[in-house]
Amino acid sequence: MTPSDSDLLAWYDHNRRTLPWRALPGEVADPYHVWISEIMLQQTTVTAVIPYYHNFLERFPDIEALARAPLDEVLQAWSGLGYYSRARNLHRCAEELIRLGGFPRDVAGLQALPGIGAYTAAAIAAIAFGVPVVPVDGNVERISARIFAVRAPMPGARKQLAAKAVTLNSGPAAQNRPSDFAQALFDLGATLCVPRSPACVLCPWQKSCQARKLGIQAELPRKTPKAERPTRYGVHFLLMDETDQLLVRRRPPQGLLGGTIELPGPEWRETMWSADEVAEVAPFSDRVSDALRVPQWTIVGKVRHVFTHFTLLIDVYAAQVNMLPNPREEEGFPVALEKVGSLALSSLMRKCVETGVNGLDDYVS
Repeated sequence: MTPSDSDLLAWYDHNRRTLPWRALPGEVADPYHVWISEIMLQQTTVTAVIPYYHNFLERFPDIEALARAPLDEVLQAWSGLGYYSRARNLHRCAEELIRLGGFPRDVAGLQALPGIGAYTAAAIAAIAFGVPVVPVDGNVERISARIFAVRAPMPGARKQLAAKAVTLNSGPAAQNRPSDFAQALFDLGATLCVPRSPACVLCPWQKSCQARKLGIQAELPRKTPKAERPTRYGVHFLLMDETDQLLVRRRPPQGLLGGTIELPGPEWRETMWSADEVAEVAPFSDRVSDALRVPQWTIVGKVRHVFTHFTLLIDVYAAQVNMLPNPREEEGFPVALEKVGSLALSSLMRKCVETGVNGLDDYVS
């Protein structure tokens, strides 16, 4: 039995969350706000997103401002949120929206934009344009698994759960209020139908929940056991001269942390780096001038960073020289330490810079 859309909307009217990107009751949602929030919320919690959202809207209040901004400025505003391809796609999408003259108002048109997949397209269409579709995110998958008692494990059950989820808005109330219904599903999953210890006694759909009738609601959705996360190893070098200029470089535009600024270092790998190998890959190891002298590299700390698919352990080396040489393009470029904070550094690289600078201060003193 499909649960009552009216019951869910009545619950939502009294329990809706107040979120900075969400329109007030009776107001129409701004598609730009919905789009930015949905991209930020991918792989990130609401609590973590809110300050980033406020800062992003201050710097880029509309599509035009985002499209005009240099990509480096967008990446810098994104720093700390991770998954930097999202920021690059935001920038590309803003440029495309300027060309189109605004947002398409249908799912297909939205999904054709850079960085907008099936879920995000459905979310924008439902929330901002009143298209009667169900955006299926993790919350909605969990609700569907419990309402329909789907025992097949994730991620294999994803298509089955999506097919079940799209039936949830078949009633007239949901069809008349697509924006509210989509957000009601999000709120139900975020506040009551939570992963552990669901608050079933407060749920407006408790009588229709097949998993609750079977007493297995806390077990669903089932998940295929994850493989152990592998470990990779990296080395990064902080080289600074007596005027507090340090050497940085830009990562390739595509791939992990693409387009962000980093300290020089070799590619991360699955085995640890020996001292001899470190000496060979250190900056300017193949050319030393009288002005540069030989950098006395010292390991000053370790940084651990967890990505979705692996854990990264980085050895941070630091050295100080009289004056930085003129680097080749592939070696990077100098920047004043006081300006590092304005660069498009990832949170990982901010930790490496901080570790290197602090370690160098201790070593020099």
